[in-house]
Amino acid sequence: MAGHRLFVAARPPAMVRAALIAAMGGVAGARWQSDDQLHVTLRFIGAVDRHQAEDIAVALARVRHPPIDATLGACGTFARQGRIDTLWVGLQPRDRLTNLHVRVDAALRVAGVAPDARAFLPHVTLARFSRTAAPTEDVAMRVAPLPVGPFTLDRFALYESRLGADGATYEPVAHYRLDAVV
Repeated sequence: MAGHRLFVAARPPAMVRAALIAAMGGVAGARWQSDDQLHVTLRFIGAVDRHQAEDIAVALARVRHPPIDATLGACGTFARQGRIDTLWVGLQPRDRLTNLHVRVDAALRVAGVAPDARAFLPHVTLARFSRTAAPTEDVAMRVAPLPVGPFTLDRFALYESRLGADGATYEPVAHYRLDAVV
């Protein structure tokens, strides 16, 4: 049995997370994310054993990328099997965030993780919906405008996700700084 369910993510600064939390509400059936759950997933890894988790942590330390001056973009939704299951807010500039994702993905391949086959869309998940509470209309327009100025993403982390009765909890395993050395 694989013991560690991992992902790589960057957390927006506290003032951005506070603005996101303040914008939450007014959408029936939404299970809003807590402050501890607000992040930009750079790469979902999945279940690995302890040895591969250690290799992943070492490989990520080799990622070099300058800090990213980012802004919040428009809200959107993801659907699964024709029903909305996730409400999110996008991040810009997409090209710089995508470049960081590519570098993280390359480091993970060195550690034996298969390349990411999914398209990368930099976003922060705001809410999730159950099958029975899935909205039928576009709920992205219901989220209040997010008046947050530019902010800097200057670090990322390797997280372990633990699934429980109340949803997932995320624990950072290792932290990495983004610096000007590329």
